[in-house]
Amino acid sequence: MSRATLRKPRCALFGAGGHAKALAEAILAARCAAIIGVLDSNSATWGKKLLNIPILGGDELLTCLLQKGVTHFAVGVGSVGDAAARIRLFNLGLNRKLTPLTVVAPSASVSAWSELGPGCQIMAGAIIQTSARLAENVIINSGAIVEHDCEIHAHAHVATGARLCGSVKVGAQSHIGAGATVRQGISIGNNAVIGAGAVVIKDVHDDATVAGVPAKPLRKKR
Repeated sequence: MSRATLRKPRCALFGAGGHAKALAEAILAARCAAIIGVLDSNSATWGKKLLNIPILGGDELLTCLLQKGVTHFAVGVGSVGDAAARIRLFNLGLNRKLTPLTVVAPSASVSAWSELGPGCQIMAGAIIQTSARLAENVIINSGAIVEHDCEIHAHAHVATGARLCGSVKVGAQSHIGAGATVRQGISIGNNAVIGAGAVVIKDVHDDATVAGVPAKPLRKKR
């Protein structure tokens, strides 16, 4: 093992699904951490590998990873309208005194004048423009664009290819669907869902789901 590898933070990855695979690739490409092992609740994955990283077992094995010198964690679970699992895993890491790993894929473009909270994940080809502010545990997925002065609150997910124009506000735990466009100055409430391909030209209330062109309310989550 090289000295460079030894200097990297030792990281546990939570989750072994599709997002975890893309996230692991981003971490490996960015060389921002050494992933020591993957934990997943699905026993069918145990003993297998994720991009050559061993899937060790469930959350109960986190103590074993701590004993191996793990200091950081990354949440490899996405969210589509329900961020509960992602929040639970984020809090699990915090409760074990681990540091959330902030990941920026090498092909992403992130302004030096933007702010990324702990545990943010900026995936391949994403763009974060000047003065954008992202809170903790936010996902900006592949090819998404977050323009200048946007504000994205905790645990929100901006999906693949979505576009937030300038000064958009996205509430906590909200989901902006793949390929959606949100016009400049729009506010998206907490726990809201924007459907894939939607064009949002009006503010969206807390807990609302909107879809279409232009986007219209479908229902409120109970």
